[in-house]
This record gives sequence, C-alpha cells and structure tokens, in this order.
Amino acid sequence: MWIFNSSIDKKMNSLALLIVRIVVGLLMLTHGIQKFKMLMAPGPVEFADPIGIGEGASLFLAVFSELICSALLIIGFATRLVTLPLIVTMVVAVFIVHGHDGLEKQELPILYLLIYVLLLITGSGKYSIDGLIHKKKKYMFA
Repeated sequence: MWIFNSSIDKKMNSLALLIVRIVVGLLMLTHGIQKFKMLMAPGPVEFADPIGIGEGASLFLAVFSELICSALLIIGFATRLVTLPLIVTMVVAVFIVHGHDGLEKQELPILYLLIYVLLLITGSGKYSIDGLIHKKKKYMFA
C-alpha cells in the first residue's frame, strides 16, 4: 500500500521540493517587498537593529535575504547557498527579535527556519536551475 511505502520516489520528492520552494519563496517575498519599499523611501531609515550593525545595514541585509534570496529560491538557483542568509535571518527573528515574545511570535519564523534547513540539506530537487546545471555537468563529464 503506497501510504506506508517509505521508499524514495525521486520524482515525487523533486515535485514536493518545487512546491515548497515556490510557496515559501513567495510568502517570504511579501516580507522582502515591504522592506524594499522601506529601503527605497526617501529620508532616514527607521528599522530595527537587532544585531547592532546599524538600521540601514540591518534593513539592507533583510531585503537581500527576504527578496533576492527568496527569488533565487523560487527558481532553484544556488539553493543551498541562498538558504544560508535566510536561515540567519530566521535565527535572528526567533532568538533575538522575538526571543522574549514567546512561542506565539516565534512560531512562524521557526517554521520558516525548519523549511530552510530542510532545503539546505536536500537541495532544490530535479525541477530547478540547480537540477538543470547538475544534469548538464553530469552529461559533460560522463
């Protein structure tokens, strides 16, 4: 019975990774777009500085992570590399920004963190730019 089958189906795993990358990437993009608008707004930057590097630098790094890295995650380009800034962003959100707020505020960034760690471990799957690059290199050196 397929419900209890624990063998790996690479096509289904790649499809699941594609769905996860697209959904999580799009959801995080909404945060990144809001922060990008803040970055582009005239006047002084008003943004949290949770790790003490300055408001402007903190905002820039958040935009880079939540906008640029999320876009690359969606298309599956350099997935393991782009999950690293996203993981750092979520670690800061969970343990520094919401460190004293309790599980209610930490729950969502913990879920994002878990998904990014999963993608760091698994990679992007077959249906991605990474998958195309891997396939091309595989045939070049075969």
